[in-house]
Amino acid sequence: MKFQAILFDLDGTLLDTLTDLANSMNTVLVRLNLPTHPINSYRYFIGNGIERLVRHSLPEDHRDDKTVSNSLIAMQDEYSKHWIDNTKPYPGVPELLCALEKYDIPKAVLSNKPDNFTQIMTKKLLPDQLFNIVQGATPSIPKKPHPAAALRIAKKLAIPSHDFLYLGDTNTDMQTANSAGMYAVGVLWGFRDAEELLASGAKAIVDKPEDVLALL
Repeated sequence: MKFQAILFDLDGTLLDTLTDLANSMNTVLVRLNLPTHPINSYRYFIGNGIERLVRHSLPEDHRDDKTVSNSLIAMQDEYSKHWIDNTKPYPGVPELLCALEKYDIPKAVLSNKPDNFTQIMTKKLLPDQLFNIVQGATPSIPKKPHPAAALRIAKKLAIPSHDFLYLGDTNTDMQTANSAGMYAVGVLWGFRDAEELLASGAKAIVDKPEDVLALL
């Protein structure tokens, strides 16, 4: 087997979270009497943490620290109530994870989503899957694309980072993988396109979840 472990991104890779994130943020914007965005626009706001999503959703003249901070609190509250309204695994993802069980290969999740959301969503929506490590964003660990969290996972699993296949859907993921010395694989069912993924260092591109098995 070429790889000894797989590290997954969450949003846009394992779970389709776009609609619930967009609806939650748009609700906050409506309360502030600010313009909302089409759901598809949020594809480019997601990937670098919830604070970045909030900041980029606000008009440029409303991005002062106080407005961002209050909007972030409101977004977290709104999302905590509606994160499961539409969110679900992408077609083929549960089957991929089940197939990987046969390889007896360690699996981990690394997300820039706050750790509390990352933990509960993984357990709730992927209940039959066994991940060795699930890690979301915490104040003590730099967010992706900084490689610290990915390297921390490799160390915990006692597997060299160059033996990891890293599966993600954004430029942030590809940059993280390369910085950590992992094999960057971009997915086309997520939030970004092949051009961005390849430009950001993807070593391979997969069209559907089952294509990952061929890389093993």
